[in-house]
Amino acid sequence: MELRTATVTDAAAIVQLLNSAYRGEASTKGWTTEAHLIDGDVRTNEATVLEAMQQPGAVTLLYIDDGGKPLGTVNLQQHGAKMYLGMFAVTPFLQGKGIGKQLLQAAEIHTRDRGCIAIYMHVISVRRELIDWYMRHGYVDTGERKPFEEDGMHGRHLQIMEFAVLEKQV
Repeated sequence: MELRTATVTDAAAIVQLLNSAYRGEASTKGWTTEAHLIDGDVRTNEATVLEAMQQPGAVTLLYIDDGGKPLGTVNLQQHGAKMYLGMFAVTPFLQGKGIGKQLLQAAEIHTRDRGCIAIYMHVISVRRELIDWYMRHGYVDTGERKPFEEDGMHGRHLQIMEFAVLEKQV
């Protein structure tokens, strides 16, 4: 298994990984599922992934198996002196095996290497177990909240939700 930078040819596999980690029946095999919060099987699509990958200063990292299949992914986008961490996922049947921790460490190294002072992310605020996991890895809840509105494409919300902004100095 290895970590590498994704290319646009990896977009379809990244979509499949993200959707399986967060939505639908497959996601319930892991602990990062949002299936109890958002109805539907779609978290993202290829156009959205490609857009994120092609942002100026963006990089997408892939954790792949020996056959080249993505097992984990994270997208990083530089915004001034801070790096935004998004599209972070590990295939459900391998969650809890250290892949997420390795991807998070690689993201933080990339952030420092780019001269950024902090890395931040948006997490659904009711995802307490996920927020706690990030906090165990040095992230803090900034207290800032962002709206999380339905957009008609990414599933129907089963409750009112918002994003918590988490951040870590690097």
